[in-house]
Parts: sequence; structure tokens; C-alpha cells
Amino acid sequence: MGIETLTIRRPDDWHLHLRDGDMLRAVLASSASQYGRAMVMPNLKPPVTTAGAALAYRERIREALPIDSGFTPMMTCYLCDATDPAEIRAGFNCGAFAAAKLYPAGATTHSEYGVTSVERIGGVLATMQEIGMPLLIHGESTDPVVDVFDREAAFLRSTLALILTRYPRLKVVLEHITTEEAADLVLRDESGRLAATITPQHLMFNRNAMFAGGIRPHYYCLPVLKRERHRRALRRAATSGSPAFFLGTDSAPHETGAKESACGCAGIFSAPVALQAYLTVFEEEQALSRFEAFASENGARFYGVPFNQGTLTFQRTPTRVTGDVELADGRRIRTFLGGETLPWTLA
Repeated sequence: MGIETLTIRRPDDWHLHLRDGDMLRAVLASSASQYGRAMVMPNLKPPVTTAGAALAYRERIREALPIDSGFTPMMTCYLCDATDPAEIRAGFNCGAFAAAKLYPAGATTHSEYGVTSVERIGGVLATMQEIGMPLLIHGESTDPVVDVFDREAAFLRSTLALILTRYPRLKVVLEHITTEEAADLVLRDESGRLAATITPQHLMFNRNAMFAGGIRPHYYCLPVLKRERHRRALRRAATSGSPAFFLGTDSAPHETGAKESACGCAGIFSAPVALQAYLTVFEEEQALSRFEAFASENGARFYGVPFNQGTLTFQRTPTRVTGDVELADGRRIRTFLGGETLPWTLA
């Protein structure tokens, strides 16, 4: 008979979009009730580019939390061509920034203010290397001649290779990796300064999910879902026991009308069920004993923070996923796997 309950140390989400305003207040509880910490993404409008903006955003998140919440938001700096290295240093030293995020300009949601060339942020990267500040990367080429399904691999060969060579002590996290090439690159690294997060959707689905019986906008995210061989490679990496891979949901809420439109937004809101989705994958790969490290330990070690106190317990009870979260004005956000049944529930 298989395991009926599983208890793990309280996990962290190392890649999370909380948005702002009414949407922040609608989605925050889904993450705060489960995770001890989250690395909060800075691609608001306008983006979080200064220490002052990061502190103000952190305060808005804290104000939306229950009084007794133990959830800690960790803030990131949105890198632009004009980012001042002195701002990076000051923000990291005062605790406003835990890391900085590199969005290639135009690569994803609200990335239009991002970096157009690594050459333009050389001083920033040198400063980050010096002070030990991690660089988080949305690793996709924005060259229009590169096929959308090849953009991650192209980025690895060009931009990432340049960064790793020029800044040999810079800590780098490849966010939401989607390809066999990325997984193999991280697995081969022996420096300990390269890591990757993996989302539940990229572990559970390949690109066919976006076209099953028609266009399925709620499976559209960036980077997009890839071929089956890539999904299998990600599953092997996540469940391998390698400390270089850890949980990062990339949960990214959009109201339903913005997803189901002529030009739908990229992003999947997975926060309410991501842990059960990950757990399902680990069980299918016969790797339940490695789930706690992936969810609760590897990321903390990489970022140099203590493990969380407390635990979460999952029960083998089939649970139908609730389909929507409602905003204050009545608009709705579709939850990942809404209407589907998962074999585990959070006790």
C-alpha cells in the first residue's frame, strides 16, 4: 500500500507574481497560507526599479497579509539599461532587494522596460558579483528571427554563455526553465553558482495542451510549453535530487477576460494548487522522498537563508480543483487545473 500522508518542512516559492491592488489582495492568501517565503517578481506597471519602490511594494504586500501571517515577501529589482550600480548596491545592503531580475526587453508580460543588451548593464553585473547578489533571468532570446519554441536554447548559447564567462562568481538562477538544454546545462555545472526553478505546468504538460480541441489560452505562458522530450527532461531534473533545482511556480494571475481575448496574456495562476501538482509529478516519477528538498531546502541553501519552521501535511484524498478566484469588482481569475481532480490535498 502506498503512502497515505506526507509531511514536509514549510516550502518556499522562489518565483511568484503577486501583481498589485485588488489583484494582490485576491491572490496573496493562496501563497501566504502555504509558503514561508516567496521571491516576488518586480514587473509591475511601473516596474520596481529602485530600493524605495521595492520597500513600498513590500509594505503593500504586508498590509494585505493577516496579522498573524508568517509569510515573508522577498523583493527583486527590475533591471533596465539605465539601472545604476549604486542603487543595486544600496538596495541589496539595506535589505530592500534580495535579487535582481533580468527581463530581455519584450520577452514577456510587462518586460518592455527590460534590458536590450547585456553590454548595457555590465557595471550592474560586476557590482552584483562583488556583493553576492543573485541574478534571476528570464532566459529567452528576443531576436524576431528565432522561433518561439527555440528562444530559450538560443538565449543559453548566446547571452547566458556571455554572462557566465564574464562574471565567473555571479550567482545565477535560470527562471522557469523549459528545455532539455537548460536542464542539462544546470546539471553539468560544478560551480554551485548556477541554479534553476521549474514550474508545475512545464512538468505536467507539453505544448499539445495549448491546442487540445482548440486554442486553450489558460495553458499559455512564457516561456511557452515545449515538446514532450523537454517535459521529460525537466521531470528528470526536478526529481533527480540535484540541489541546483528548486520550486518556483511562476504563478501569474490575469483576469479571465485578459486571457480569453484576441491577444491573450501570458501567465498561469497556479498558486492555489501548485504544491499538489508538484507532488503528483514526484509521485509519478517515484521520487516522493526527494520532494521536500526540491520544495523546502534547495532554494534556501542557494540563497543562504535558514530553513522555514513548521510543516505542511498532504493527504491522499482526491480533490477537485476550484476553478476561479474572484476579484473585488466581480472579475475572475482562472486557477490552473480548474475543474480537474488531483490525488493529493493539503490537510
